Amino acid sequence: MAWIDVPDDRDWTGELGEFGREIADREYGRVDNILAIHGLDLGSMRAHQTLYMQAMKGTRTLRKVEREMVALVVSQANKCHY
Repeated sequence: MAWIDVPDDRDWTGELGEFGREIADREYGRVDNILAIHGLDLGSMRAHQTLYMQAMKGTRTLRKVEREMVALVVSQANKCHY
């Protein structure tokens, strides 16, 4: 398995720190690992967050919670560890 040294989101400063605070999980106060891996490139982190928000946005036919359930099932089927 590949290893990427991800900077701890508690140590982020400047624009990265500001954006990290915007996207941090409200309950835990931390950035999800799938986004934190972009801590080395703010542009890719912003792009990933934009894509995620668009993909998970509720529609008239599929609510956000249903999209989250689909994502969970797909992750489990693919044996994702996150």
